[in-house]
Amino acid sequence: MDTSVLPIIILLPLVLGTCLVSWLKQFSRGATAFGAIGVSISSLALLLTQAKDVFNGQVLIQTWSWLPQLGLDFSFRLDSLGLLFSLLITGIGTLIYIYAYYYLSPKNSLSKLYMMLMLFMAAMLGISLSNNLMLLLVFWELTSISSFLLVGYWSNYEAAQRGSRMALTITGMGGLCMLGAFVLLGQVTGTYQIDQILGMRELIQNHALFVPILLLTLIGAFTKSAQFPFHFWLPNAMAAPTPVSAYLHSATMVKAGIFLLARLLPIFAGAALYHNIVTFVGLFTLCMAAFFAIFKEDLKGLLAYSTISHLGLIVCLLGIGSPLAVAAAIFHIINHATFKAALFMLAGIIDHESGTRDLRKLSGLWQLLPFTATLTMITAASMAGVPLTNGFLSKEMFFTELLRELSGPILIGSAITATLAGIFAVAYSIRLVHGVFFDGPVGKDVPNKNAHEPPFGMRAPATLLAVLCILVGLLPALLIEQIVNSTAQASTQNFAFEGVHIALWHGFNIPLVMSLIALFGGIIFYFSLAKGGRIRSIDLDPALGKFQGRILFDLFLKHLLLQSRKFKRATENGSLQSYLIWIILFSIAVVAVPLTSQGISTGTRELTHAPAIAIVLWMLLFSACWMMLWFHHERIKAVLISGAVGLVVTMVFICFSAPDLALTQITVDVVTTVLLLMSLSLLPQLTPYESSVSRRWRDALIAIGGGAGIAWITWLILTRDHNSISWFFMQQSIPLGGGTNVVNVILVDFRGFDTFGEITVLGIAAIGALCLMDGMRAHGTTITQGLSYRFNPSPLMFRITASWILPLALVVSLYIFLRGHNLPGGGFIAGLITSLALIIQYIALGQDQAERLLHAKSGRLYEIWIGIGLVVAGFTGLGAWFWGRPFLTSAHIYVHPPVIGEMHLASAALFDVGVYITVVGATMLMISVLGDSRHSSMSGPVPKG
Repeated sequence: MDTSVLPIIILLPLVLGTCLVSWLKQFSRGATAFGAIGVSISSLALLLTQAKDVFNGQVLIQTWSWLPQLGLDFSFRLDSLGLLFSLLITGIGTLIYIYAYYYLSPKNSLSKLYMMLMLFMAAMLGISLSNNLMLLLVFWELTSISSFLLVGYWSNYEAAQRGSRMALTITGMGGLCMLGAFVLLGQVTGTYQIDQILGMRELIQNHALFVPILLLTLIGAFTKSAQFPFHFWLPNAMAAPTPVSAYLHSATMVKAGIFLLARLLPIFAGAALYHNIVTFVGLFTLCMAAFFAIFKEDLKGLLAYSTISHLGLIVCLLGIGSPLAVAAAIFHIINHATFKAALFMLAGIIDHESGTRDLRKLSGLWQLLPFTATLTMITAASMAGVPLTNGFLSKEMFFTELLRELSGPILIGSAITATLAGIFAVAYSIRLVHGVFFDGPVGKDVPNKNAHEPPFGMRAPATLLAVLCILVGLLPALLIEQIVNSTAQASTQNFAFEGVHIALWHGFNIPLVMSLIALFGGIIFYFSLAKGGRIRSIDLDPALGKFQGRILFDLFLKHLLLQSRKFKRATENGSLQSYLIWIILFSIAVVAVPLTSQGISTGTRELTHAPAIAIVLWMLLFSACWMMLWFHHERIKAVLISGAVGLVVTMVFICFSAPDLALTQITVDVVTTVLLLMSLSLLPQLTPYESSVSRRWRDALIAIGGGAGIAWITWLILTRDHNSISWFFMQQSIPLGGGTNVVNVILVDFRGFDTFGEITVLGIAAIGALCLMDGMRAHGTTITQGLSYRFNPSPLMFRITASWILPLALVVSLYIFLRGHNLPGGGFIAGLITSLALIIQYIALGQDQAERLLHAKSGRLYEIWIGIGLVVAGFTGLGAWFWGRPFLTSAHIYVHPPVIGEMHLASAALFDVGVYITVVGATMLMISVLGDSRHSSMSGPVPKG
């Protein structure tokens, strides 16, 4: 079997789908829809090619190593459970794409909706196919983000904004809990690979961290699948377009928590705490949400609470955890996806044609929408569990497993609760049909009294799903039994499970009696409530008062915001000095606590006498620091003295035989000094003096305490023996890295990922400077009044000299770069040398002329350089994957060209090229931004006073 299809299934909607939809929108809405539907069908087709083997017990696994030492791999796994969910995601997703084309009006962006749905589909497929917990978590959070965007699609509506924020907050909180659970699972098991973890039940359950792992995982699952007490976000997400609601409620968002419970069931099964919590929460959610659904006036609100209720039924079955209960849960997952997707589509049709989805206004639409009414009756019957529908079969299995697995008073209470939930389900299903299509004259209060059946394409998806509700209800053994049993085996990891026989008739038994009570009890209950229109006047909100989830959530956010503002006012007073004081005091406290408990005496290492050169350097450093303290109010002098401190540090590196560090220090020192000088040109020449003598003494004591603490920690380290891993790098630098310059080999090979992160941060810092300075207008001081902060042209002699410096500097940069793998140098130092040469050109020619010669309009060129550098470095790392090696693994060879002779080539050199380009781009972008008149020019005279 071809395992390479697994990532392709995800990448099709994630990359191809989003890009294709974005491109096709320029042609027509039809082309956009055709592209989205085609991509979805492609993913579905790839899944179907593997369906026969997988449902027969085969498991496909595809893994690419990323950071194997940390257990982080791109690992995908397709078993029956993952395949079932993936088929639901892509199959119903395809129907949603068809439906959305007809539902959304031309004035709304269809491509925007499709791109968001594509992103959401890819995220859900990622959850279903992930074989690594951390990879699953990434896709899990992507579903939260994409659902936030989908719920807030109509962003100009306040309800959409509130609903999307609530959904993101609740599910995001669950995601953080899941992160904690997964990290703990990795610590306990030593791996994040799901297929390995599933076989470690005894190890996990016997570990002291089992309870935190279980509780954190359940919070993540309950928040995503809207279980009590986190259920309230789902009804508040009804401001989303109906296609979004149909997709989220049937096959995707709310099923993610269900999938997580089913996937991790083997490690939790048998633990009493798991069974008690999950069964009770599911059963309570089932009954509570079904009761609330009866009294909802919004058609989608009724369906939202019914979704919560049915999810509770599935959770309850997974809480019972027996193979037969899991099979019933799997069966109901399929059934719920079919009838709930259809019902939301039909609700959208009713709203689309009549102009409202308010049950208080809807009535008598049977004569206007007979075909829609027929489909609604079929799917609502399935939702209510009426015989001859698929919903009836899975509800019967639920009642059976509830009676089989529970006993004593718990059995009695659970049976009564489940029967009540069945009664409520029948009642809200009848209200959905009766209230919309029969209860009153034709369209009495309907805004659009000329409602008619929608186009065939809009009805077709719901029609197909309604037909499936009947076919599965009549022929379950033929259509669905093998899939249910295979998926139950994959979920429970119990391959000795012979399966369940799904049939329409199992004889006259207690579950059938419970179903009949629910059916007739629901009919009686609804019509007794509806008599005289009383049900339309019942409002549960006043009875619940402040105990509604939405109100409690708003109160929590309100108090959180108020306390945050109080804390902000107490800490953020606009004083940089105050911030530094708190940072230093906190650092002293954090370091002092462990040091006092570990002992702070001098170590036993033999001390050596300080050489004369060290004493000289100490005196120079002390003098420079004292001058810094003396002149710190004069900003320009302080910057120049800080440069002198950097020169002394450079000399220290040279004395300790660290030429790489010395080269880096001197180049960084010069570039930093230039940047500081340019920045200070925007500020007054002097800093304010301290307000009082007591404040000076306070600052002095804090500074002495911080400095003494750093000095003492340094002394403790230097006087103690320690184990170093430097021997490893010294021994492996040539055989593994192909270079004799150990420092450079570490940077571009052994710790290449760190370096890649550092240049990324450097690029972000430069772009951040550009964003911060954008539109800024700074007034000059009396010294610079009337002058532009852009560099002015220098004297002729300097310009001529600078014209010679640039090519020489570029040659030196090339030399430093090429020797870096074996001698002091490398891409970072070479990039700084090139930046210095370009800075000299700026000073000599003026920024305008220099940027014209470089074709760098206001730093645009340097932004491109940053991007190119990061891409070159990143793709160098990705290249290792083609040889089955971890990201950024270096390779080196020796070649013998005819004239040159032997040459040593290393892929790390290409990575170093990316470092070089990024460093030059980031440095010059910051220089350009600080000198750009658009960002920092002085306009007009300086205000007096």
